[in-house]
Amino acid sequence: MQEISIGKMRGLQRCTNERGVFACLALDHRQNLRRALNPDDPSQVSDQALSEFKLLTGNALGAQATALLYDPEFSAAQAVARGAMPRGAGLVVALESTGYTGDPNARQAQILPGWGPAKVKRMGADAAKLLVYYHPDSSTAAEIEAFVRRTAEECARLDLALMLEPLSYPLDPGQKSLASEEKRYVVVETARRLTVPGVDILKAEFPLDIATEPDEAAWERACSQVSQASNAPWILLSAAEGFEVYLRQVEVACRAGASGIAVGRAVWKEAVGLPPASRPGFLKTVAYERFQRLSALAAALARPWTDFYSSAAIDAGWYRDYAA
Repeated sequence: MQEISIGKMRGLQRCTNERGVFACLALDHRQNLRRALNPDDPSQVSDQALSEFKLLTGNALGAQATALLYDPEFSAAQAVARGAMPRGAGLVVALESTGYTGDPNARQAQILPGWGPAKVKRMGADAAKLLVYYHPDSSTAAEIEAFVRRTAEECARLDLALMLEPLSYPLDPGQKSLASEEKRYVVVETARRLTVPGVDILKAEFPLDIATEPDEAAWERACSQVSQASNAPWILLSAAEGFEVYLRQVEVACRAGASGIAVGRAVWKEAVGLPPASRPGFLKTVAYERFQRLSALAAALARPWTDFYSSAAIDAGWYRDYAA
């Protein structure tokens, strides 16, 4: 069991339920949401329209989330300013710029210019989230590893919990996605290499291509490998899967040691294509029921983060050396 600071512990407590399980509602999408709202001309989707969709969805579903994951441009401050954060939910704010730079087979990432962990901490968020594109065999792998370590060290100095979201990609530019066995290797090896000290939560992809690997026993073996490789509690992202598929993935992952979920489009994606007047009804019924089922499943089966972390013994004089 790893020892973590009192500030990080408080952040993790704020982002989980009473069992220490994560049920995060992901609403940090930016350009991909703009494209979904208007596939013919994404440029016509205003910043306000992005904010309104995110806050509408957060209001409809957030009461049953342990945490809401928002972006710094269109939703995090807006949700706080409008009093739209559910009182019982933690706030996780993204650090990264949307998209990536570099070559498709050697991707690079960066923190949004003018933003960073210190500002996430200053605005009162409970955790920061960093997305990186990573393949352990890429020419930029060492660069991404160093970037993660630097960010983790800064969050540790600030006593701020850090959620890391690595996204895999193929090294062959002509290949759209990873084959199942390569994906297992990449997701497991990513968990091993990137859950360095200061990375408190791993937001991981499902470690197989289920379209070509339908055997759920193989799913469980792969998820168990992620659990064994990761030094941090890991939660399963939905990666735009359909709801029923993601539901099956969540059950397998949590039985194999995952600590919960971070779900976005698997719950609410149909709302994007509805007329604005029809969105609240869908979100409050279909999407609400989906999120409720996923949250209940994770709460029943997931491994709590308290299996990973503890705090140092606290005596009356602890404050003297705190953040010294």
